[in-house]
Amino acid sequence: MKIVFMGTPDFAVGALEAIVKAGHEVTAVVTQPDKPKGRGKGVQMPPVKACALKYGILALQPAKIREPEEIKKLSALEADIFVVAAFGQILPEEILKMPRFGCVNIHASLLPKYRGAAPIQWVILNGEKETGITIMQMDRGLDTGDMLMKCVVPIEQGETGESLHDKLREAGAKLIVEALPKIEKGILKPEKQKEEEASYVGTLKKSLGLIDWAKDAVFIDRLVRGLNSWPSAYTYYHQRNLKIWESEPAEDRGSYGMPKPAGCIEKVEKEAFYVRTGNGLLKVTKVQIEGKKRMAVKDFLLGYPMEEGLQLGI
Repeated sequence: MKIVFMGTPDFAVGALEAIVKAGHEVTAVVTQPDKPKGRGKGVQMPPVKACALKYGILALQPAKIREPEEIKKLSALEADIFVVAAFGQILPEEILKMPRFGCVNIHASLLPKYRGAAPIQWVILNGEKETGITIMQMDRGLDTGDMLMKCVVPIEQGETGESLHDKLREAGAKLIVEALPKIEKGILKPEKQKEEEASYVGTLKKSLGLIDWAKDAVFIDRLVRGLNSWPSAYTYYHQRNLKIWESEPAEDRGSYGMPKPAGCIEKVEKEAFYVRTGNGLLKVTKVQIEGKKRMAVKDFLLGYPMEEGLQLGI
């Protein structure tokens, strides 16, 4: 089949590479425009564009895909199908109906649960035991189209947003390659989504990562893991931003000495410190102080003293 691939971030690169290596003809890639990044504001291309250039594929970067001139460009490609993975723009109905086999989306959840922009992180934040990939026939709604294929990906103990992203990236690449010939042969049976089982998750905001130490240790640990690597969970140490990169709920044998309020350092060891939460202790083993790189707590403690009773978050 002649394929136009639409995607932008690293998550979509795995699928694009798998489609190319499977021998399909990718006539063009559609991705977001290059953007300035970093302190120097140097222009950086999206990961999908970099992948397209590696394989000599035409890369289109419309600021607004729904503009008439952009729709005309897509129509001229005469693709059989559009494959979409985290593209970042809403496709108008004119584009959805353009290819012979329509537009299919690689969505990183088991629909109809976790429709929306950040399903990978939210399944960890909500303590789910499994997630997966859904290949979906796109319609005008937000992730509401008929489901074509699914695969389940277990969420392991200690799973982070970053590690789960990589697993789902690989699973999505494998599943779309399996789905494309079945779509072409017409042997997949579309399954309607059950609206009563649907849930939506919005985009992640940096403010979501601010730790409320009054929450319980299990909740805060999920926050740390789910927001790794962006936007990260954080607190304050002597009015400086302190990101928490690795933690786990710890056995709580009661207060060490006088009872301490939530957010106070309960105990300090050579390779970890323990924070009192609203319910239980959180053992912290990797952090990042403002202006520095990530480091193990044993290295952090060499330059930043942390005594029992110190209040975090202020």
